[in-house]
Amino acid sequence: MTVQARTAIAAPTVADVLADVFAQLGVSRIFGVPGGGSSLDLIEAAARAGIPFTLARHEGAAAMMATACAEVTGRPGAVLVTKGPGLANAANGIANASLERAPVLLVTDGFTPTQAGYVTHQVFDQAAFMAPLVRGYAVTSGPDLGARIAELVAAMHGPCRGPAVLEMTGEAARRLAETVTLGPLPFASAPDDASVTSAAALVRKARRPVIVVGLEARDASRSVRALARTLGAPVLVTYKAKGVIADDDPFFAGIFTGGAAEAPLVDQADVILLAGVDPVELILQPWRYRAPVIDLVRFRRPVHYTEPAVVIEGAIAAGLDALAADARASAWSPTEIARARTGWLAALANPGAGDRVGPERVVTLAAEACARAGLHPRVTVDAGAHMFSATSFWPCREPNDLLISNGLASMGFALPAAIAAALADPERPALAFTGDGGLLMCLGELATAASSGARVVVIVFNDGSLSLIDLKKGRRALPPGSVGWAHPGFAEAARGMGCLGFTVETVAEYRTALDAALAAPDPALIDVRIDAAGYPAQLAAARG
Repeated sequence: MTVQARTAIAAPTVADVLADVFAQLGVSRIFGVPGGGSSLDLIEAAARAGIPFTLARHEGAAAMMATACAEVTGRPGAVLVTKGPGLANAANGIANASLERAPVLLVTDGFTPTQAGYVTHQVFDQAAFMAPLVRGYAVTSGPDLGARIAELVAAMHGPCRGPAVLEMTGEAARRLAETVTLGPLPFASAPDDASVTSAAALVRKARRPVIVVGLEARDASRSVRALARTLGAPVLVTYKAKGVIADDDPFFAGIFTGGAAEAPLVDQADVILLAGVDPVELILQPWRYRAPVIDLVRFRRPVHYTEPAVVIEGAIAAGLDALAADARASAWSPTEIARARTGWLAALANPGAGDRVGPERVVTLAAEACARAGLHPRVTVDAGAHMFSATSFWPCREPNDLLISNGLASMGFALPAAIAAALADPERPALAFTGDGGLLMCLGELATAASSGARVVVIVFNDGSLSLIDLKKGRRALPPGSVGWAHPGFAEAARGMGCLGFTVETVAEYRTALDAALAAPDPALIDVRIDAAGYPAQLAAARG
């Protein structure tokens, strides 16, 4: 890590030291909901270090924001909360960071040793509570603060990246401390020559190799595209890897989830290259392919869907480059790949009937409106039935053009993530594609969007139900209201919190609202009353 020149503080406190560590790590912003004590000390110290603070309306949303910020910037995300209920509320967002493999440092308040002798109010074992979700947990009391912080930073960037927690009481935050200078972050080693040789032999023999790209390859886009060109082979991406190869690239063949939509293409493979695919990205179905698998990974997976023929462990880009150096053109033709891509999209089509807006049209019309306005927004996608259309039909050019909670698949992600993405990259607006259920879980963050000035347009796929769960209920005779509700007044709520708000039911109304929302300086919400009739067929095609 290159340590930037920093302004020395004559008598730094622990809060100052931590703010300086954030600056060294390249943290661009802290998100959170403060309590008393250490939260306020850290906000003040961070401001002195030039790191702004964004007040969220819920701690879980703040952790989602930190995760999205980490993905967009390539630097750790930071979130602060108070002890007890603050930490408990943040747990889902931290679980998201864990399963999305995002380095996020959560700073929480705690109790002093003196208080531990008589206080039970808001007290539970915070370290034990967070243990299944984080890569490390440390407290700031006692000596060797620098060593503990360095260990947390290393754990966040270890083989399986993820979040960590630092507990800091108000008393500790104000204690004088020595400054900390971080060393280099852990990095992936060079791939083993023997495994590369074995994999290269499989690739040379293959006539129909297929490349599947996952979240670990988001920093290896150049290498993925180069290998695809050398082999002339189709490339599929997971949701998290959308944009590693552009949607308009002739070798792009669709999205890979482990489901049915991509199976007609992958069934033809005589070798499958998994480039940075984390098993957490795939759906809950057994592996369905017999072709030998080459697994390019940063580290070996303790649990996997399949037993790879060869594992290339280490830097993904280096492994791909080594294979490309010894590869030859495959038997795939551009026409076959184009036909596979067209067939995949056709299987997932869900445009709606007549002038009603189906989920597919929600996405394609938004893309057309952005093109008219000369905008290239980043898109965030919530969990729910709408995600099939949002991920399939939104065109991506580069990694992280599309952000999604995939490993955890949590609802309530899209709006907080869009706010964070827009703040991290102010020159680029963000579109949040969310279902009505997901938005209801984080509706208060519309106020965060308005107060922060984030360039966000929230597009709601509103059908008055938890559509994906409704599809799964089968023949169960559930009581009324179990998976649905009356249409909420999202546009009215948005206007009440300082955003623009539109409600639309037809294609013409939606086009008009899109143009107005994209041209506005303020955050906006478009409540689209969708035609959801195509969801059952879409689900069957996607997951099979």
